Amino acid sequence: MKQTAFVAIEPAGNAQQALYAPFTAPWLSNKYQLDLSDFDACRNAESGAVFIIASGPSAKSFPIEKFAHVPMITMNGAISMFLDSDVKPYFYACTDRSFSNQQPELFKHAMAISQRVALWEDHARSSHARPTGRLYPLSKAKRPSWLESVRGKHSALVVNHPLLPSRERPLGFSKDMSEGFFDARTVAYLAIQLAFHVGFTQVFLVGVDLDEHSGRFYESADSTHSPCGLDQHYFTRILPSFELMSDKVMGDDFRVYNLSDTSRIPDSVVPHATLADVEAMIV
Repeated sequence: MKQTAFVAIEPAGNAQQALYAPFTAPWLSNKYQLDLSDFDACRNAESGAVFIIASGPSAKSFPIEKFAHVPMITMNGAISMFLDSDVKPYFYACTDRSFSNQQPELFKHAMAISQRVALWEDHARSSHARPTGRLYPLSKAKRPSWLESVRGKHSALVVNHPLLPSRERPLGFSKDMSEGFFDARTVAYLAIQLAFHVGFTQVFLVGVDLDEHSGRFYESADSTHSPCGLDQHYFTRILPSFELMSDKVMGDDFRVYNLSDTSRIPDSVVPHATLADVEAMIV
């Protein structure tokens, strides 16, 4: 881990309160020092099961306290599932730089209770709220060339190599977050890459409905609504990315299950599981 000191951070006392760095100090700038952790430090650190908590309406029925003994990765506003719980996310991920302004209280809570946080470095520097857990800076993965793949270079980056590449932003799956991640236009896909990187072998998706019209479970008619592009990107990036993962990554050593009864992801891509199935699989 890169050891650089926090500056003017209040000590952690109440986990419900976010830590703030004052923005009036003359030294506060884009070069503000952060404690940044290397993804190498947490690679293959865990094993077994993990829940990924997303923000689809089906997440409302998930009994989070019942599975409090199982690590959980969450994202964006899905952190609201943890508001009235003692469960602390194993990882919190956010790729939307505007989320901390659109939902400041939820972002503040995420920074206060999450054991680990994955953010863009510039977002972490500019945000008022500082993470109490370890901060891992995100980066985009670059698709290895066909020749690099043949030579076994960047073997942790799983991609397709069409004869005539037509995508500026390649589809892929990163098994090593230190080489970056592949963006599928849904943070849930990043969370799965995080789960693989850390070493989890059973991944249970909660609230990965991917239905733009159903909204997010934590939003109401009177609340602030963050932009959503699920319909725009579903057939061009989201579904193809999950299909690539299903074909090239999932197997006996890495299983992914979808607990949503209303998810747009076909069961043939990510198999459906019930809570009873989950209880039987988790030892």
